[in-house]
This record gives sequence, structure tokens and C-alpha cells, in this order.
Amino acid sequence: MDRKTTGRAPITALMVSALGVVFGDIGTSPLYALKECFEGKHGVVPTEGNILGVLALIFWSLILIVSIKYLGAVMRADNRGEGGILALLALAVPDRADKLPRRRALLVSLGVFGATLLYGDGIITPAISVLSAVEGLGVATPHLKDFILPITIAVLIALFSVQHHGTGKMGKVFGPIMLVWFLCLAALGIKGILTAPRVLGGLNPWAAVLFFTDNGWQGFVVIGAVFLAVTGGEALYADMGHFGVRPIRRGWFWIVLPALFLNYLGQGALLLTNPAAAENPFYLLAPGWALYPLVILATAATVIASQALISGAFSLTMQAIQLGYLPRMKIIHTSSEERGQIYMPHINWLLMLGCIGLVLGFRSSTNLAAAYGIAVTLTMLITTILFYVAARRLWGWSVARASALCALFLVVELAFFAANLIKVMHGGWFALVVGAGIFAVMATWKTGRRLVWESLQNSSLPRDLFFESIEHHAPQRIPGTAVFLAGNPHGTPLALLHNLKHNKVLHERNILLTLVTEDIPYVPAAQRAEVEALPAGFQRVLARYGFMEEPNVRELLANTPLAGGPVDVQRTTFFLSRETILPSGKKGMRLWRKWLFAVLSRNAQPATDFFKLPPNRVVELGMQVEL
Repeated sequence: MDRKTTGRAPITALMVSALGVVFGDIGTSPLYALKECFEGKHGVVPTEGNILGVLALIFWSLILIVSIKYLGAVMRADNRGEGGILALLALAVPDRADKLPRRRALLVSLGVFGATLLYGDGIITPAISVLSAVEGLGVATPHLKDFILPITIAVLIALFSVQHHGTGKMGKVFGPIMLVWFLCLAALGIKGILTAPRVLGGLNPWAAVLFFTDNGWQGFVVIGAVFLAVTGGEALYADMGHFGVRPIRRGWFWIVLPALFLNYLGQGALLLTNPAAAENPFYLLAPGWALYPLVILATAATVIASQALISGAFSLTMQAIQLGYLPRMKIIHTSSEERGQIYMPHINWLLMLGCIGLVLGFRSSTNLAAAYGIAVTLTMLITTILFYVAARRLWGWSVARASALCALFLVVELAFFAANLIKVMHGGWFALVVGAGIFAVMATWKTGRRLVWESLQNSSLPRDLFFESIEHHAPQRIPGTAVFLAGNPHGTPLALLHNLKHNKVLHERNILLTLVTEDIPYVPAAQRAEVEALPAGFQRVLARYGFMEEPNVRELLANTPLAGGPVDVQRTTFFLSRETILPSGKKGMRLWRKWLFAVLSRNAQPATDFFKLPPNRVVELGMQVEL
């Protein structure tokens, strides 16, 4: 049974909350998607055949990509309730998989790169969504055009400033607003359909075939604008852990999909009767008296649309930290009931600065639409590849079955990708540069930590030799408990060796603590800790955490049965090793990456804060590591 729907919140309430977090991105696509098909940089003439063809492409893309791929197939690959490309990567290629190392390395690189591309998407989505909504002021009153950019920036600042309140609290506020938004989309769509019922021909897939035969290459290029209607599908999967599969599926099929396509049909009907309305068919579909209220509602909806990508970026970053792809950062849990609801201030403010920079640089939603899509299509392609591997590994699907389904997705997504390639020179490079930059950071951190591990391993003393040494040369014992954090459960912590070397004493009670991150999001409390008795009164504690959990050493020691009774944290000394990285000409990484790793290491959140240790009880023993 779905973990998120078995709690106190009824599934209907979760569905409404999900409207305000999960569906915001894809739910505001009608503001700009159809407009870009006809008025964008590569739009086609709004003839009846073209209008029906574009509508058919949009409808069947929503069905195939969102309904069948993400909601029907990919969401089956939930990692104990959590979704997102890194969760899928952990399922498809677990850390313990030793077979086909080259293939595994390629899949891991693809998965990590796909994750980094979502950051570029997370910057563009709020910018284009809010800007396209505020541009409605220019339709209502041309004199307000000069105020569009300042209002957009003010709205974005307000959005990012309230993120610390948490996804759940905002979902309860945003959900009802988005429900009103989708009802308005449907109502406007029905109004338009009644003026030109022949627009229902846009449901016929044959209209899409005729569209390509009539327009040739130009028709293929327009697919890049059609893709704007399905952006946000990846966010559905990334935000799955916040609300669960069932509320998201019900919200999509009961509310979101019907409202979206009714509105697209309504816009298409308007274009059939008035092709000049292609300049902004969404707002021109509304009666004059409703323009200002609609601008306000659309602005609220696009603010909410941004929430799906922002909360997804928080979840993605936390997963990356726990899986060892990013240095430690401050993570704030915003809900005592839902563990997946978090806030990360550093990521929040970086996203805000990126969004404001895009608004100032591109200055219109049309210009931003020219940059939007290339990163999302790449992420979708990578998700399909990882899903194929996961389906074969998890469910034992045959090659024929997995290939048939994934080939269907790949054909459509490769077409989207090819059509979006022309956007690279028109601004699409931005998301690729952001993705490549973050990928370089992730790859450097992962490789750097491995090199540090190998270096420390070489200088580490095997545990058996250590105990043999202290039995022959017993050091002086002092009262109290000492906890030594150890990355290697089988070796002797360097902090212990340094303490013994410099202070020449051991505490009466010594605990070697190793924290391990598993390939699952959450580890049951009963399986959290494993205790092993060692010679000389030592104990080893091996604690396991999921990649969506933060280690809490205070809580761990309070709940773990240890010889000598519970640990009094305020009377315990915690010993940590702190490495200072010295870049050198040694093999392993290029010198510039070693410098980058050194900078990242210096600026990582202190282990004291990350592991929830009492600051006044921590002793850090520094050491230099030459890479």
C-alpha cells in the first residue's frame, strides 16, 4: 500500500494538496504552449488543418508521455515511496552491483547528468511561467507593458521568500487555488468549443499525420513548441514522495488532464474563428470583464507552478548529498509528519537569482520558450533508459516486453529532442551549461571522496593490529565515553589513532560509529543499528540510513542498546577527522578538479551540524590529504 496515503490525511485532501505542488508546472502550460506553436520563432500559419494537427499532437503527447509513461509505467518504479531520477538510478544500478562495470559507470553518469539538467529546468520554469502570466497585463492594458518585468521579479522574490514554510503548508494553501485554476481552464475551454465544435477534430490522431504531410520540415520544427505542453511530467515523478502515487494519479485523470485539453480545444476553437488571436489565445479566449481577475489567478497559478520544480530541486539535492554526489548542506525539515518535505536555503536562493537573471536577460516568455525544452527532453530520454534497466532488474521483464514499451517512448522523445536541438543557439544552451556545470561538481565530489577514501585506507591501521597493539602497550584510561566516527567499519578511525598518539590516553568506554547510506529512501527503525562487541572494551556501531534521511547521532545513540547502558551525550566526547585537501600533480583527477574539490570540501556544512552532534562535545583532529 502507498506509504503516503495510509496516514491521517485522506486521499482526497492529498489530491487537492498535490494540485498545488505537483501539477503546477504542467497545469500552466496553456498560457504559452499553443501560442508558441503559431506565434513563436518557428510557428506555423493558424489554418484549420494546422490548428487541428497541433491539437492532436498536444493531446496524444499528454496521453503517451504523461498518462502512459510517467503515471502508468515509471511511477511503478518507486524506491519505497520516493521518486525522481536519482531514486530510479539507485533502483536500476545499486551500489552493490559489480557486474558490467563499464555499463554501470555509463548508466550512473547518465542518471547523474539527467538529474543535473533538472536544475536548469528548475530555473527556467518559474521564470517563463510567471512572466507569461504577468504578460496578460499587456493584453488587458497596453500601457502596463513597462511594468511587466518589475512585477515578475517582485512575484519571484515573494515566491522564494516563503519556501521556508514548507511544501505541505503551501500545498494546503495552493491546492484550492489550483483547483479553481483548473476549473477556470475547463470553463474557458467549453466556452470556446461551443463557438466552433468542429475543433473536436483535434482529438483525431490522423489530424497530426496530415499536419506533417502539409508542413514538412516546418511541421517537424513545431514539435519543439508542442513539447511545452508536456513539460512538468518529470516533476510529477520527482515529487511523488511528497504525496504518493494514488493522489497524483487521481488528480491527473480526474481534474488536470480534462481541464488541460478542454482549454487547448477552446483556444483552438478561438483560432478557427479568429486566426489573429494567435498572439495570445489564452487571454483572448476570456471575456473582456474577466481579464484582470484572470491575470491575477494566472499569476497565482504560475507561482504555484514553480513550486513543483523548487520542491523537486530540494528533494533531488538531498538525495545527491546522501548518495555522495554533493557536499553536505543545510537541510531543514518542514513537516513532523511527512519526512520528504524539506527546505534547503542555499538551493532556494541560488534558484531565485537564476530566475531573476533569466527574466532580465530574455525579457519575454517567447524568448524564454526558445530556450526551454532541450534539457527536459534529455532528462526524459535518460529516464526511459533507466526505466528499461529497472524493469528488467526489478520485475524480470523480458527484453521484448521492456524494449517494446521503452521504444515507443523513445521514438516520441527522440522526435521532441531533435526538434528542440534548434533551440540550443536561441538560449537552450543555458540549461545545458547549468547542467554541465553541476555535473562537473557532482562528478568531482564523488571522485574526490573516493580518492580521499583510498588515501585514508592506505594509511589506516587494520583493526586487529590496533587491538593487538593496545593489549601489549596498554594506554592510560580516563573516565567517560568517547565516540569515534569512522568511514570504514573494518579499519581503525584515524581520529582514534591521532588521539592516542598525541594524548596518550583512552576513555574507559569507546564506540566506533560508522554511518552508511543505503540504496533505499528510508531504513526501518528496527534495522537501523548493528552493534558488535570488540576487544579492550570497544564497541562498533554500524548505522544504516536511507538516501532521503538525515543521520541524527544523538537520536541514534539514545535508541541503540549498548553495553554499559545508554550514552549520555552531554558527557560524551565525539572525535572527528577533518581533512584538508592539498591538490598536487598525482594521478586521479585533473588539477583544476582537485582545486574545485578542495573548495567544496572547505565550504561543506560542518559534520557537527549535519550529524546533529552537540558542538561543545566535539573534538576535530585535522589531517592533510594530498591528492
